[in-house]
Amino acid sequence: MADSDLTRFLSHWPRTTGEFQVRELQADDGRMLLQVRIDLGVIQMEAEGRPDGQRPGGHRSLVDAAGDRSAREDGPLVLDAQECRAVRDEAVQFYHRYVAFFNLNRFEAVIRDADHALRCLDLCRDHAGSEDDRRRLEHLRPQFFTMKVRAAAELAMSHRQPRAAMAAIDQGLSELEELLGPDAARRSNEVHLLRGMREMLVPKLPSSQRVELEERLQAALDDENYELAAILRDELRMMKD
Repeated sequence: MADSDLTRFLSHWPRTTGEFQVRELQADDGRMLLQVRIDLGVIQMEAEGRPDGQRPGGHRSLVDAAGDRSAREDGPLVLDAQECRAVRDEAVQFYHRYVAFFNLNRFEAVIRDADHALRCLDLCRDHAGSEDDRRRLEHLRPQFFTMKVRAAAELAMSHRQPRAAMAAIDQGLSELEELLGPDAARRSNEVHLLRGMREMLVPKLPSSQRVELEERLQAALDDENYELAAILRDELRMMKD
């Protein structure tokens, strides 16, 4: 059908190589949508609920549907392979949307969607019937978690709260290193990314923070925690006079 041809629509929003092109717009009925321009067209997502607009079993998501099912069933909730596949697909949908929101600086929405993607992983990990389905997407957990931490730090910085941003990163690093274990944490791109964010934040801390850092440095030396002491010394060097 002629009215299904997207040629004119796409010509008014040409693809720019090397850029992530996303925009937010309002549908005819007032609901908000996201559109992402890709090489071969455009992806459209709902801004609320599931990105594809589906309501499985009348619920906002498969995670919510599983929670309702668990509350109604007598025994433990067990997901079969097809159900786990559907939950993984939902996690990937929320991943694509939080990337779009991050590029729009919609950090609260990023936190919400990254948290939902993590809940999808939790659902499969805790209730899948097979070991393969329990582990299938676990390699993405550090990535989803790190995006949630980044968004929390960016949100704090948008409100001119560098201390809150630093606290979010410190807490995130602690949880991420615990999740990965010491050996994997040393090799983790996500850990290095958060540490890089932290280093960029140090010069933006108020000068009164210097006293607190000096006290933490002395405490680390007293405890013979020389690795932490080295980090704190670097932070003090980076602080503005």
